[in-house]
Amino acid sequence: METIRTDLLIIGAGPGGYVAAIYAAKKGLDVTLVDGKRIGGTCLNEGCIPTKALVKAAEAYQEILHAEHKGIHIENPSFDMDKIIDNKNEIKDKLVAGIIFLLDKYNVRTIQGRAKFISDLEVKVEGENDSLIQAKDIIIATGSKTKHLPVPGMDSSLVIDSEVILENRKLPKTLNVVGGGIIGMEFAFIYASLGVKVNVIEFLPRVLPGVDKEFSARLARFTKQLDISVFNNAAVTKVEQIDDKAYVYFEQKGKEQVLESDLVLEAVGRIPNMDGLGLENTNVIFEPRKGILVDKHMRTNVEHVYAIGDVTNIMQLAHVASHQGMVAVDNILGHNKEMNYDAVPGVIFTMPQIATVGKTEEICQNEGIEYEVVKVPYSANGKALILEGEAGYIKLLRDLKTKKLIGGMVFGKEAENLIAPITLAISNGLTAEDISETIFAHPTVMELIHEGALGLDKVAIHFVD
Repeated sequence: METIRTDLLIIGAGPGGYVAAIYAAKKGLDVTLVDGKRIGGTCLNEGCIPTKALVKAAEAYQEILHAEHKGIHIENPSFDMDKIIDNKNEIKDKLVAGIIFLLDKYNVRTIQGRAKFISDLEVKVEGENDSLIQAKDIIIATGSKTKHLPVPGMDSSLVIDSEVILENRKLPKTLNVVGGGIIGMEFAFIYASLGVKVNVIEFLPRVLPGVDKEFSARLARFTKQLDISVFNNAAVTKVEQIDDKAYVYFEQKGKEQVLESDLVLEAVGRIPNMDGLGLENTNVIFEPRKGILVDKHMRTNVEHVYAIGDVTNIMQLAHVASHQGMVAVDNILGHNKEMNYDAVPGVIFTMPQIATVGKTEEICQNEGIEYEVVKVPYSANGKALILEGEAGYIKLLRDLKTKKLIGGMVFGKEAENLIAPITLAISNGLTAEDISETIFAHPTVMELIHEGALGLDKVAIHFVD
């Protein structure tokens, strides 16, 4: 068995691991990166990127279906699911190749194999060529895995998860989605936009329970437009397969109901992935379902062992994992860097999109924060009307005492881009006045942020504040 000595060993090559590897290598460290699967992790191969490729295809198809009133005539529009999946895979492969190129360019040693701790600073890698790695520092970045409901029938061949459905080339006529969180709702809109009858079965009182209640309620209008049926307060009790049909049984308000479908998507979340990692051979504190315990420096209780990303279960977001990776590397290099989660943006790629950052009204109320809020309708913006996004709006929150922005939410077209300047404002402690004194280009949807800042001071121009 080959023995490899390295400054930094990173276990997991997802958006946390590979970013940390490149960052550390560019800072002068000898880096070894190990992963049992493909470079890019879940996000790039079975999550963020491929899902959004499908979202784009579904959006394009919907735009074509509704292009008539713009004066564009398209007879009998259709789509080829094989080509949609192929295009998704081409994008994924191109990005993976780019990351591999960068890892090679910056001399990151990459090993494909399963890593298992032998001690706090020794890791055995089982692969094509077994090796023992001795490292000065280690970053664990093994991500998360699909969570499964412990109910009878979930092992049916007609029940698939979010990874398997990404390769599905034959659309079902009906799809039951178990779970109304981010993953479940994104796939619900993708499939409904492509003509599939979709039912969403959610255990909690509303879908997207982590976002602003008002936004979750507003999304219900759009689920109805696409004929997505949502069943809240519904506890799935079993799944039964009869021939080529799946029947999902659930209890709602004390009554048992059943929904038939051709396919079932299980989308009830993800849990930290520590399978076969051998953490029991170390002094690292962890819990199987709650993840690895870390401080704000991303350091575990073992001085030279760090953990980042979904395996810590702090925030299951790719961009958080990437930033955590850089924070961990900076601390390994002797800099005193801490993670700050006060201004972490999140985007949900439903149709319309939902984006949030900072505090919601509900959080402010629970924490006793005195705040002011302004809501700016998309109908007040010319570019939003051109994009047919008049049903959208943005919400800005500021602290009543400090006058600083503390929260922002966007519902509508280009939410994915609008959330970035709001995040920048919150991260840097900007006030509404700071934003209103900034000139925004016209005509852009970005002007809604400027209008919102004016609205907080009761001087909005294009809507009644």
